[in-house]
Amino acid sequence: MIVDSADLDPTAAYKLLIGSVIPRPIAWVSTLSQTGVANLAPISFFTVVGRKPPMVSLSMQSRANGTLKDTFVNIRDTGEFVTNLVTLPHTDAMHGTAYDFAPGLDEFAEVKLEKEPSTSVRPPRVKNAPIAFECVLERIIPMGTDNDHVVFGEIRRFFLRDELYLDRGRLDTAALPVVGRLAGEYTLVENVFTTPLDDQILAGRRGRRMDRLDDRPSDWSPIGTDLWSPTGATPNQPATPDRPQSGPGPATGPR
Repeated sequence: MIVDSADLDPTAAYKLLIGSVIPRPIAWVSTLSQTGVANLAPISFFTVVGRKPPMVSLSMQSRANGTLKDTFVNIRDTGEFVTNLVTLPHTDAMHGTAYDFAPGLDEFAEVKLEKEPSTSVRPPRVKNAPIAFECVLERIIPMGTDNDHVVFGEIRRFFLRDELYLDRGRLDTAALPVVGRLAGEYTLVENVFTTPLDDQILAGRRGRRMDRLDDRPSDWSPIGTDLWSPTGATPNQPATPDRPQSGPGPATGPR
C-alpha cells in the first residue's frame, strides 16, 4: 500500500507516524509556570540532536481545541525544563500525567509524585527517576500549520543514579527497565543483543507477535476507541483513591 501524505488530515498522519516510528523514547518533562506551578507531562516525539553542547529535541502538538499545552507554554516563557527517564516502576504515574489537567494544577501533586530539586534549573526532577537531563531552551521552531512546535534544549546537567555510572563514562543500560512508546501503548525494553543472530533464533521468532504484559488480546489497540486522542493527551480523567478511572480501561498516554 502506498499512502500519499497530501491526502491525510493531521489525525490520519498522526496514526501512521506513531504506528511506524516505534519504539519511541519518552521524555517525562517537568517544567514550572511563570508563577511557579509545577507541570509534568510525557512527550514521545523526543530524541537526541547534538553532542557539544549536548542537546535534545521535543516535538509538541496543540490540544484538540488548538490551544498550546502547558509544557510548551512553560518552556517558552521560562526557558527551562527537565527530561526524566521513564522506567517500569513509574509507568502508572507517567500515564496519569498524560491527562489534560486544568492550568494551575501541579501534576506532581495530582499523581502523588515527590519532587527532587534540580541543580542548574528551577523545574524539579522526578524523585527516584534514574536519569534526568536539566535543560535550557536553545530554540523553538514552528512546524506546519496545525500549531505544532519543535523545542531544542541544551543539557546543562546530567543526573545519573550512582550505581548506573560505570568506568570510562559508560552507563549500565541493562539495569534500566526502560519504558518506550508504541502507537497507543507502551513497551518494556528487556531484550539485548548484538548481531549477527543465529538463524535458529531468527526462524523461531518469524511471524511472532509482541508479548503483552496486561493480559489483553495480542491484537488489541486503544487507537480508534474513546481511550485515544489524536493530540496525544489522554481523554479520560485519571484514577485517584477518591475518583475511579473513567472509561473501560487504560487510556492512551504520552503526547
